[in-house]
Parts: sequence; structure tokens; C-alpha cells
Amino acid sequence: MFRKVAAAALVAGLGFSLTACSTKSDDGGSEAGGKVTITVDCQPVAAQKEILDNWNADVAEFQKQNPDIVIKSVSVGQQCNNPPDFTARLAGGTTTDVFYGYMTDLQQVLDSGQALDITPYANKENIPTWDSIDPALTAVFTDGGKIYAVPAKNYSMGLVYNKPLFAKAGLDVDNPPKTWPEVREAAKKIAALGDGIAGYSEYSAGNTGGWHFTSLIYSHGGTILSEDGKKAAFNSPEGKQVLQNLKDMRYGDDSMGARQLLQWGDLLTNAAAGKVGMFVGAPDTTQAIVSQFQGKYEDWAMAPLPGQDGPAKGTLGGGEGYFFKKDLTPEQVKAGLKWIAYQKLTPGKGQFDYVRAKPQNYPVGLPQPLLFANGSEAQKQELELRKANANIDTSNFQLFEATPVPIKGEPRDAQAIYAVLDSAMSGVLTDPKANVDELLKTAEEKVNQLLAAGS
Repeated sequence: MFRKVAAAALVAGLGFSLTACSTKSDDGGSEAGGKVTITVDCQPVAAQKEILDNWNADVAEFQKQNPDIVIKSVSVGQQCNNPPDFTARLAGGTTTDVFYGYMTDLQQVLDSGQALDITPYANKENIPTWDSIDPALTAVFTDGGKIYAVPAKNYSMGLVYNKPLFAKAGLDVDNPPKTWPEVREAAKKIAALGDGIAGYSEYSAGNTGGWHFTSLIYSHGGTILSEDGKKAAFNSPEGKQVLQNLKDMRYGDDSMGARQLLQWGDLLTNAAAGKVGMFVGAPDTTQAIVSQFQGKYEDWAMAPLPGQDGPAKGTLGGGEGYFFKKDLTPEQVKAGLKWIAYQKLTPGKGQFDYVRAKPQNYPVGLPQPLLFANGSEAQKQELELRKANANIDTSNFQLFEATPVPIKGEPRDAQAIYAVLDSAMSGVLTDPKANVDELLKTAEEKVNQLLAAGS
């Protein structure tokens, strides 16, 4: 998963950081009086005052409940929404004791030698809701039977659209496009409104282009890698259709706006300003539009990902979690797990503190993050709290929830592959003479080289 959404302020208004500072613990993990100290990343920045206040309140309450633990919160620049920055910190050994990563980051964390096996500590004693977490999510962070991270978020992608722009363009707000040709037609009508509005907007830089290419090719029934994961499989009719659709909208219709090479925050900034009619995203993109980019969540609705000739054949799903640095003491690991449990995995607390979020004007009622298995005790509690405190029109997500698309996970070496596929996406969005076949062939060769090097 890209560190967007990934990166988006969570449902209860817990934001992620945008400024940098040191991530090294300066006391070896202990303090006078026997207290255990851990550093944790993704602290909100000062500009996100309400979100930062929430974070600080959670830290204070957690430390009150656990007087033997000291949490040192750290803002880590772009690590929490920029994969290359994460990779640099990992390679440099400058991650915090407990550090945020994608479900696609496991292999590079293992390769870096920074990973700590937390299997002996991953249990109900340290995480009371452990047995309620969807086993499929913990499996993503498991290698060779060993657990290396705790899930903190889960998502799948669909078509997010701007209701006021739909209405102005004469489109049916309750009947959004179901196929990519319908998306194209709707995008032309929205772009015709003028005023710099893009009918449809797409990513093409910072690994985000490859991330979205993956979701788009899934919708056509294609895939990124061969079944054994050893060869690129996106240089296919489905992959060509993805790029051709985008090229046609960008240059044939001029419905995607003049500014390209967009990364995560760029697109959502434009969306919050009412300059984007449609884009592909997860439910929490509306949360980011509101809490980070000053948009209005009542303006947005969500539908299933379109397919080419009918319903989508698949959509991208993913998520994120927290890893633990290799040199931590057992006491630090337990402290970190308790903090993650409090902040990310307890209904009514942290990202699930819907009672606090509701009056703060953060969207409550989004069908995300889906961390707990259906029917589990924690899932029942979270759903009950979410419904009781919903402050958004949940009908805006009814189509998305009522018409689920089969979810496919991300490929191995996802971030490296996404970086390669950025070039294919940027090619068709910045060059009217771009050759789709050549772009895919070049990307295929590069991906096969990196797969061979990593095998």
C-alpha cells in the first residue's frame, strides 16, 4: 500500500507527520526509576493542531495507565507517506524503535537486517484484541512462521467522485460510472465545466503511479507478476488497455488537467479545492481531504472500481502496520505492542475513538480500517461504535459497500515495481506521442531485472 492512504489522517483524526527530526533513542530504552522508553514515528506536526492534540492526549493517557512506559513521539519527514524516504531511513538505520511500514515493506525490512521477530510477544497479554485481528492481515507480516509487524490498517480501492461536480455536469450522483468507457464520458462532461477542473485525475510519481496502475490492471482482470512471482506479467492486453485509456483521456479528451506527475498529496489538494471530478482511492481518502486539505466530506461519495466492459474483475487491497527495530529489549517490545494496541487496535481508543472524532468534524462512519475479522468481538464493538457516532452520510459509501469487488494483494517487491511503473504512467500522461507498447516493454525488462536480482 502506498503511504497515502495510506499517510491519510486516520478515522479518529490521528494524522501523520510531514517534518523531519532525529529518530534515534538517546537513552538506550530505559530511564531512572526503571521506566521503559520507546520512540514511535508518525507523530502529527504542529500545523495539524487538533490532530496533534489528540495524539498528545493519547500519549498522556496511555502513560497514565502504564506509568512504567515512556513514549517519545517523533515526526519523520516523508517516511509515513513516501516509500523512497522510508527505504532511505531503513537503509540508514534511522528508523524509530517502533516504525510504520506497508504490508509491502516486509521483504525490504527483512533484507535490511532491521527486522525483529515479535512472535513470542504477539498475544492477548500485550494486545487484548489480538484474537480478533483478521488472520489474513497478520499473515502478510509473517515470514517463515515468524511475525515481524502488527497490522494497523487495511483498505481496498474504488472510484471516489465529487457529488457537486457531478450535479453541475448533469451527471446522476446516484449512478456513477460502472465501466472505464463510462468514466471517460463522465470525465469529459466534468472537464467541460472549465475553471481548471480535471474530470478524472491520476498519480504518476513517487511510486504512486505504479501503485494505481496495479489497481487499474486488476480491474481489467490482469496482473502484475506471473503466478510464481518470478516474471513481469503486466505487458499484456490488460496493461495496454490501462495506459491507452489514460492516454485517450489525457490527450484525446483533455479531461485530466494540464498538471501531471502528481503524488499523493498533490491530487488530494486539488480534490479538496473542488478541482477533481473522479479518482481512484480508498474510503479514507475522504478523511484526508477533510482533515489535511480542508475539503468537505459531504462533497464526496464512493463506488466500486469500474471494469472495462462490466464490473471490475478485481481491485487492489493493502494496508500498513508497525515493525520493531532489531535491537530492542523484550521490555521495549512489550511496551511498543501495548502502545500499538491502545492507539490502533482498541475499539473506542486512538484511531477508533469515534466519540472524540465526531464533534471534531472528522468523518466517522467510513468502511475502514477493516482490521478485525467478521463476527469477532472487537469487530462487533467497532461497528457498533461507528454506527452510533456516524457524522457522515453513510449512503455515500453504500454502493461501495454493497457491491464488493474481489480484492487482490500487492505483488512482491511492490515498491520497487511501482517505481518502475511510474515511468509508464508518467509517459502516457506527459507525452502525447508516448508509445504504450514501448513503455510497457521497457518497464517489463526493468522489473524482470530487479526480480532476477532479488531471487
